[in-house]
Amino acid sequence: MRITLERARRLYLRKQLLAGKPARATAEAILSVVRDVCYVQWDPTDAVAPSHIISLWSRLGDFRLSDLDRLLWRDRKLFLYWTPVASLVLTEDYPIYSALMRRYTESPPDNIGTGLARARKFLAEHRELRKKMLIELKKKGPLQLTQFQDYVRTGRTDGWTSGSDVSSMIRYLNMSGEVMVVGHNGLQNLWGLAEEFLPSSVDRTKLTEEEFEHEAAQRALRALGTAFEREIYLYFPRDRYRNLKKTLENLEREGRIHRVHVEGLGRKGEQYVHDQDLRLLESTDSEESERRIRLIAPFDTLLCDLARTKRLFEFEYIHENYLPVSKRKFGTFVHPLLWGDRLIGRVDLRMDREKEKLNVVSVHAEPGAPGGREVSSKIAEILEQFGEFIGAKDLVYPARVPTGWRSVLH
Repeated sequence: MRITLERARRLYLRKQLLAGKPARATAEAILSVVRDVCYVQWDPTDAVAPSHIISLWSRLGDFRLSDLDRLLWRDRKLFLYWTPVASLVLTEDYPIYSALMRRYTESPPDNIGTGLARARKFLAEHRELRKKMLIELKKKGPLQLTQFQDYVRTGRTDGWTSGSDVSSMIRYLNMSGEVMVVGHNGLQNLWGLAEEFLPSSVDRTKLTEEEFEHEAAQRALRALGTAFEREIYLYFPRDRYRNLKKTLENLEREGRIHRVHVEGLGRKGEQYVHDQDLRLLESTDSEESERRIRLIAPFDTLLCDLARTKRLFEFEYIHENYLPVSKRKFGTFVHPLLWGDRLIGRVDLRMDREKEKLNVVSVHAEPGAPGGREVSSKIAEILEQFGEFIGAKDLVYPARVPTGWRSVLH
């Protein structure tokens, strides 16, 4: 099958739940978002609003934060796991994550990477610390990191967190599935024993490595619409496949996935599409008569592979919050603007909670972005709605905005 780049892009947006009318913002709809996109990256930084909150809002509108808290901490239908970024994931998918967890203890020594080797070395050298921390959680938990008896800041870093052997141990205990985030105290994680937190009904099926890759690759491809092998590898669970090429060959042989050539990507345009999405792929040209503006979170799954974002949307995005101020072009907390199936601009936002104002620090239009009152009015409308959702009573624009949007954004 040969398809246009536009059709591949539209299917991707549909699979990411960023096309069409948003679903009714219920607790079940939150679960459906996580189920369809595989994970929602968790980032509690609230200079604007936590990235995971924005990602859910862009797909659902004004959902209730209490629903998300209930799904996490009471119903436990969601939990936090690092894949390798901190993410909201489905408890019903526990067999997938359990397969990753078992690698820390069951993988043959000759089948582990440097990260796992480093973890095993640390765990072997700190057996007593592991034992003491698990006992503390059993007797006193849940606990914040600083509440563990042996917590002493050292200034050392292991690439994931810094400060102590306790912080390194909590990471490895989490990755191996012995402890989990069971709540929050402000921005601080509360850690508890997984055996006490997980519902008794959780599926504890043990997947083999082949079964794990077979399931995960299909989930990733269905969330992407069409994708190269490398894009599947980087999407879900990111950087965790060991034999993806063989897995995709087997899935193609079984008729689960098919090859598709996406025009506009050159000779390397041959991608995969899942069998269940063939009908959707064929129907994307006739859908979406109504265009909507969507505000995209900085760590949204739409932006998790920036090379893919550039290929599909001709949109180059950089997380400028990691750059020195002098090198920032668009701002610190930059949110792309999606219009229909195009990324047409970006806004740098900052929430002033003391004054209850959402400050639009800057607005930038992409070259060739549509102008006029229709588009600018919808941009203003989505920013006002988002501001209301996060508690802003006022919306403040910068003095300079793109010419085509100036009549409304002021």
